[in-house]
Amino acid sequence: MKKLLATLVLTALLGGCASATKPVDPTDALMQPYAGDVPGASLLVIKDGKPIVHRGYGLANLEDNDRATPATNYRLASVTKQFTAASILLLAEHHRLNLDDPIRRWLPSLPVTTATVTLRQLLTHTGGLVDYEDLIPPGTTEQVNDNDVLRMLSGTSKTYFAPGSAYRYSNTGYVLLGLVVEKASGVSLPLYLQQHIFQPLGMSHTLMYVRGGPEVDHRAYGYSEENGSWTRTDQSVTSATRGDGGIYSSIDDLAKWDAALYDDRLLSDASRELAFSPHVKVTGEPYEASYGYGWRITGDTLWHSGESIGFRNVIVRWPKQHLTVILLSNRNEPEPYQTALKIAQPFLTH
Repeated sequence: MKKLLATLVLTALLGGCASATKPVDPTDALMQPYAGDVPGASLLVIKDGKPIVHRGYGLANLEDNDRATPATNYRLASVTKQFTAASILLLAEHHRLNLDDPIRRWLPSLPVTTATVTLRQLLTHTGGLVDYEDLIPPGTTEQVNDNDVLRMLSGTSKTYFAPGSAYRYSNTGYVLLGLVVEKASGVSLPLYLQQHIFQPLGMSHTLMYVRGGPEVDHRAYGYSEENGSWTRTDQSVTSATRGDGGIYSSIDDLAKWDAALYDDRLLSDASRELAFSPHVKVTGEPYEASYGYGWRITGDTLWHSGESIGFRNVIVRWPKQHLTVILLSNRNEPEPYQTALKIAQPFLTH
């Protein structure tokens, strides 16, 4: 009997040791803050065109207990800017506009102080236009739309600096670029994106969301942590503008976008070179980078983050290594850029 007990104890101890020493997936360890019954994330790592990591963590909707999956659609926030920039480049390719057009050619209600601001400068955040957030009247509760932004900009002669003389990140510029897409194409910005980017690439669940328009399938709702608990903070007064942040998409659809950035199936070689070239040094932001058209450039990476109330997203590409990390989350923290860089490390060849 004693011998049997000793054997059982030894077996239990060995089993415990085996489970204790079981290797922990380093990616899951880094994504631990998103796991469980909390606002979550979807993560994609693509190497040489193949998904190496393709997972959801946590919840897309706390109230309904919907799990986050690779098909969950998140508000991309400023990751939208690369799509707005691509739309401008496509219209330039088709001679519907010129990158050196003054913005007032397309939006003549803007004040004369913006007379020399060009589309190219808006693409690189060097136009010097005032942030529309600073023009919203105190106490505003209704959501501000793109036409409201144009109206507010048209009513102020203030600028931050002479066009082309400095860098200052500008949501205003990309809202106006979205309006230019509509003027130059003759269709709405959501429809232009649908017809010329999303449908051709098979991004069938991606859309630029507008209230009253098509609903978002498999939608993640945004949350913020307040006093130790999560509160839904999905929309704010600035959540209805479009060209600077209005697209919803999933890691599954963004994989198709990433693939299209390696060849000319969407944008010409010349357009992609413009988008991915360092036109200006980024200043006033907590990292070393230059800016292309809707992309930040740091070393060998092309990347962009997106932050909106209740959402934090990032896409980081290493084109020379055919590696991409996309992390979309429906929560106000943590900021995902550094996490994405750490997730990439095992897949990088140094």
